[in-house]
Amino acid sequence: MRTVKAQIPRQAIIPIAIPDLEEVRAFAAVLHAQATTWHGEFMGWEAEYHPELSNPPLDSKMTFTPADFCIGESGIWFFSLMWEKGHALPPNEFLDDKSLVYENKISAD
Repeated sequence: MRTVKAQIPRQAIIPIAIPDLEEVRAFAAVLHAQATTWHGEFMGWEAEYHPELSNPPLDSKMTFTPADFCIGESGIWFFSLMWEKGHALPPNEFLDDKSLVYENKISAD
């Protein structure tokens, strides 16, 4: 985990803790393997997972609704995974970290 500061639009700059993306990916992979809807908190951030559905999304040319996982708060820090190519293939990733303005690495020493 790393500690950074985020600039919230038209607000103050505050310190926040950002999870390591490898840990987030590993957690999402466990949820994806279980293929069960989940909503809760992970590493201090609200997160959710929705499994793949056989019916397509509304107004889409897709033949199924892909599984997805997301964590964070849009506009502050947000990360998502979507298995658009199918359950067994790697997911597409999206990271919104444009509000992060400062990184303070904490050493274990």
